[in-house]
Amino acid sequence: MRTNESLVSALRQAARDLTATRSIRDVDQTLSEIVHFAVETVPGVEAGGITVIRDGVIESRDPTHPAVTELDQLQSELEEGPCITAVEDPPEDGIVVAQDLEGPDAERWPQFAPRAVKAGYRAMMSSQLSHEPGPLRAALNLYAGGPDAFDADSRLTAGLFGVQAAMLLHGSEQAADLQRAVASRDVIGQAKGILMERFTVDDDAAFRMLVRSSQDTNLKLVEVARWLHDEANRRSTDRGAAHA
Repeated sequence: MRTNESLVSALRQAARDLTATRSIRDVDQTLSEIVHFAVETVPGVEAGGITVIRDGVIESRDPTHPAVTELDQLQSELEEGPCITAVEDPPEDGIVVAQDLEGPDAERWPQFAPRAVKAGYRAMMSSQLSHEPGPLRAALNLYAGGPDAFDADSRLTAGLFGVQAAMLLHGSEQAADLQRAVASRDVIGQAKGILMERFTVDDDAAFRMLVRSSQDTNLKLVEVARWLHDEANRRSTDRGAAHA
């Protein structure tokens, strides 16, 4: 039986990893550790993983067993299961519990339940990780082989790990958005420089040229800037080859 001390120790270790994160790669590693800590710590859990749904595409991340990936994918295909319920219609605490997929819970998810049982899991607990509307939705999924594996302590502990994973996912999305914004700003700045040199115009005029091109071509401003940057590089490479 897990003790309160082992729970606190596991959560503290996961928190240390969280605060030490420095890159997106570190985020992925920390998410993986949170999943493994959850499987080791939450009473009754035998396997787990995180399901991420981005723009309708499902990805099973950090599974502790190959069957978890298959079952996560299956829920996406069937559009039913504890994971889908946790993401799309969660209860107040965000945690969906299936105590016996071969018993009463089979009626809630009639297509998914028999497949999960066949894979060796009769109980499942999913914790919602994304709380605001957006392109990314996610859930922490924990599996148990036998029925009635999750008590109140299991639910509480899973919720705590879910909060950590949710914070980490949110932070990684913010970091990724920031990186994309910086990259877009850089390529727009480079494109303005190309236009300033090519047409002998100032910064404002170069930016207006990009905006006008964006409107005329129905392309995003950054796409126009990226095309101009790539075209300038291609011309430079061609001139270099011609003089070689």
